[in-house]
Amino acid sequence: MTEEPGTSSEPVGGTRSTKGELTRRSVLDAAIARFGRDGFRATSVADVARDAGVGGTVPYAYFASKEALFLAALDDDAAAVMEEGLVRLTSEDRPPQWREQLVLTLIDALDRHPLARRVLAGLEPEVTDRVQDIPAMLELRKAVVEQLRADQAAGLVRTDIDAESVGNGAVTIILTVLMSVLQFGRSGVSQHGADVMAVFAAALDPPRRTRPE
Repeated sequence: MTEEPGTSSEPVGGTRSTKGELTRRSVLDAAIARFGRDGFRATSVADVARDAGVGGTVPYAYFASKEALFLAALDDDAAAVMEEGLVRLTSEDRPPQWREQLVLTLIDALDRHPLARRVLAGLEPEVTDRVQDIPAMLELRKAVVEQLRADQAAGLVRTDIDAESVGNGAVTIILTVLMSVLQFGRSGVSQHGADVMAVFAAALDPPRRTRPE
């Protein structure tokens, strides 16, 4: 049996990507790297195509315009950052101090994702808000809320707070911390990281029982 152009067979144990999917992925990866390094205005679609090793018009087969390519690249790269945090948060070996570990995981992830890093650093101000609404961010918010509810059931988090509103607020604060780290440097993490965690502790931790005198 011969395959139709642009399709592939399904090997045992998995699905092989089509040639078109692989090309799209190559273009997207090149866009992430190039836009992350040079920014939207200084990058052309031809630059991305050259970096991806494809013809100059090939990206337009997958993305309608330079702006569409940029937004797709941003969504993909930002989602990859959030996925690292999500994996850390939902892993079986999640540490008790998961709030601190989540923040540190996301900070470290930004070193591997140049376009998300550029946008959160404030270098593409027209699209900074977009990061808040990508599906991966919504999944991270959901996971934090679920973890807070689990910690409430275990007596590790105050039961008089609304886990959903506090969890969503916590993720917003974490996003702000990431932006601050990128704009002011990692030195702030060592100087004020414990203070940020203290705010979370004050808002979430149940009151300590005092022994009667």
